Formats: sequence, structure tokens, C-alpha cells
Amino acid sequence: MRLSDDWTFRGLVHQATDESIFERLNGGGVTAYIGFDPTASSLHLGSLLQLCNLRRLQMAGNRPIALAGGGTGLIGDPSFKAVERPLLTPEQLNANVEGIRSQLEKFLDFSPSAGAAQALLVNNADWLTTISLTDFLRDVGKHFTVNQMIAKESVKSRLDRDDSGLSFTEFSYMLLQAYDFLRLHLDYDCSLQLGGSDQWGNITVGTELVRKVTGHSVAGITSPLLLRSDGRKYGKSEGGTDRIWLDASLTSPFTLHQFLLNSDDDLTPMLLRFFTFLDHETIMELDESVRSAPQERRAQRALANAVVGFVHGETAAQQAERAGAALFSEDIAGLDEQMLLEVVGDAPSSTLAQSEFDAGIEMGELLVRCALAASKGEARRFLEQGGVYVNNVRTNVSDVLSREQLLHGRYVVVRRGRRQMHLVVVR
Repeated sequence: MRLSDDWTFRGLVHQATDESIFERLNGGGVTAYIGFDPTASSLHLGSLLQLCNLRRLQMAGNRPIALAGGGTGLIGDPSFKAVERPLLTPEQLNANVEGIRSQLEKFLDFSPSAGAAQALLVNNADWLTTISLTDFLRDVGKHFTVNQMIAKESVKSRLDRDDSGLSFTEFSYMLLQAYDFLRLHLDYDCSLQLGGSDQWGNITVGTELVRKVTGHSVAGITSPLLLRSDGRKYGKSEGGTDRIWLDASLTSPFTLHQFLLNSDDDLTPMLLRFFTFLDHETIMELDESVRSAPQERRAQRALANAVVGFVHGETAAQQAERAGAALFSEDIAGLDEQMLLEVVGDAPSSTLAQSEFDAGIEMGELLVRCALAASKGEARRFLEQGGVYVNNVRTNVSDVLSREQLLHGRYVVVRRGRRQMHLVVVR
């Protein structure tokens, strides 16, 4: 299948400066780049769409360049940001760039065996931190008027706000990014920049700079922004503050799997297109499953397995799926200690002294102490109704916790109903 047909099916194109670029991409041999902002030591789920786009380009015989913004990161992109970003030190940025570098190598083929499509990783600090201010103003700044720059929506949105302005530092960002495109075009024959739709203003400034300096025509393509139904950017935790990271030490494969498994029905078809390499027929079958049997969550499960497999490997995806299934089954007893703690990581917990445990503690009393029942009378009703579980095994009024029920010699998972869970740690 032609790359352009696949991108059309997946809805990956929001805007393009030149429609003819798609035919060139179909034939291979185009060098394209995406910039990654090193404000953290890991990329996040919001970055995954662009990583997949680079991967699709490479699979079609094009050459991807991943640009780490070690130079632009010293400034911070103001595009559609409410306030100016905190400035990072060069040491922080260098550490973040190294973290991102190791991640990119998992998604793109940087080996010589890729031939003309061999991926490159470059850092714009190599030129942005070495060019003199006067050279930059003469060679780049002279090509743009302040009027043009103010007219860009990403800048205009900040200037129109009464509660914040735009520093000259941030105002210069689009020229720095434009210079990136020029350098990549001169040094690597790069003729295409990709990005999210919020980057449209910056991208068009770059294509214009290349044309004015070299006389060559280059292109830009943007993809839709990933937004939840409430307008929030996709890729943050339920509270809306913590990002879902691609680094397993920051967001575990299990947490990533659960996050995707809980995707809204109306968003899942788009996520399958953006984040996976599943074929079109499979995706359309999963679309139908969302409409006809949403309670089965087949599409979300396929999404979670595919993304975790792509980001962390198939073994991690299988382990995450098993752990998710064990959350409400007796298989919870077979999880290793680390996975067990991840599975119940969001549950409240309490401590039970070893001496109390040895003396025996009745289930009614335990439910009260775990705040799963307001009184022993209420606890008794829950137990008689068959809605209380220890390590996902149904328990009754007469049961007493025993040493044999401890998981890894120290944990007991108590659950009332479907969702109310509590971890007891015996010390």
C-alpha cells in the first residue's frame, strides 16, 4: 500500500504546505525530520504519534531525522502555551537529550543496514549554540518582518491575553526552528518537516526561510493534535497532571497498558490508527466491535497490547495483559512482588502487625479496619451477600485470615465489590 493511502486512512494529515510531497514520499528517498523537545529525560505518549510517523516514513524507504532540541530547549517553544516555560540549564538539557536518544533507538533503524533510509539523530545545539548573534540576525532575521511573526496564530494567541505577554526570548523561537530546517536542508538534503498542528506557524516559517536562502522548495506536514473529549491533551494521567511517559522507570508497562485499556470508546478508533501498525481490515473490525460490543473492550485491548509491544517489547505487553487480567482473578497470587504492587498501586493500604495476624483477625473486623465497611454489622452484610474477596477468592463471615493467604509472605489484597480494593501489609 502507498504511504499516502495509509496516511489518508489513518487521518494522519491535518495540513500540508505542498500536496505533491505525498507522491515523493510514496516513491521513497525523501529526507524528513521531526523535532523533539528535551524538557524531560523521556518522551511521552503525546510524542508517540510523531515517532510512529517517522517509522512509517522509514518503512516506505524514506530517511528520518530525529532532531533533539538541545539548542531550542534553552529557549522553550511558546506555541499555544499560556505562560513562559521555566528555563532549563545546559546540564539538565544535555541529560534529557541523552535520555531521549536511547529511546529513539528503539523506534527507528539507525543501523547502516537500513541503507539510504538509515535514521539520523542530530542535536540543534551543535549550531544554535555556536552561531554568533550578529550572524544569526543578518542571515536569518533579515528575511522576516515583525508583522509576519506577530500574525502567526501561535504568537498572536499569547499577545491577545491580558494576563501574560511574550518575552523577546520566546518571540525568537520560530526563527531558531526555521534555522534548524535550513541547516538540515543544507547538511542532509532534508526537504520535509513533520509536527503537530500546533507547529504549523513554526513549520511555515522554516519552509519560507529555506526558499529565500536557497531557492529550493521544501514542505511541511502537520498531524492532528490528540485531544480528549473534554479538550485536554491526550497522554496525561486521570488527574491531568502527570504525563504517561515512554520510559518504563517513569511509567511502567502495566500502567501504560491500563491507561490505554481505559480509553474512551469515541477516541479508541483514532488511537488505533495513530499509535499502531495494525492493518486496515483489522482496525475496521475493531471499529465495529466498539459499536456492537463496547463492553468487551476488544479494541482497547488490541490498542494496549500493540502500543506496549511497540514501546516496551512483546514480553512486556504479555506480562501487562496477564497482570491486568489477574487484577480481578485468583491469578493475582501468581504475580511476582513488583508486578503485584504495580497492580494494586492505586489502592489504599494499611499495616497489620505480625502479632495481630498470628492471633487471627476476623473478616468483619478487617473490613472495618480497611475502611471497606463502616461497621461490623455492615461488614457482615457484605460478607453474607458474597461480595468480599481475599486475594480475589470469595470469603465469608466465618473466615479468619491465615498465614497461607499471605502473598510473598507479607501482602493480602482485600476487595469489596468490583472496584473497592485495599492492600494489607503484614509487618
